Amino acid sequence: MAFAFPLRIYWEDTDAGGIVFYANYLKFFERARSEWLRSLGIGQQALREQAGGMFVVTDARLRYLRPARLDDELIVTAQLEQAGRASLTIAQQAFLKPANTATAPGTLLSEGSIRIGWVDAATLAPTRIPSSLLEKLS
Repeated sequence: MAFAFPLRIYWEDTDAGGIVFYANYLKFFERARSEWLRSLGIGQQALREQAGGMFVVTDARLRYLRPARLDDELIVTAQLEQAGRASLTIAQQAFLKPANTATAPGTLLSEGSIRIGWVDAATLAPTRIPSSLLEKLS
């Protein structure tokens, strides 16, 4: 089951035509991943302080299918696709929120696959994800 994060499109997210600037989907996906981790009891600042490491994006692949516009409400999802010893791949999608939320998800606007690697917070060297963290994610 994918984690779902609601988001509204503001003026700052759009170009002069009122359409979401393509790079902002990366921001939307980042927010959804952060909130997904928080919903699992994993605060990124706490990870850095307690585990001495942090996640960094190492690869991002996005497809843009339809535009989002000023004032649209979106549902942005995050779901663990693959867990390795030092990285995670997260499948993400952005949907236009449907008028009736009891029905199927709204129109798919963008989808992507984001790979995040675990690094030592001091040196930024790749290292293994702590096993306790992997257990929470699985």
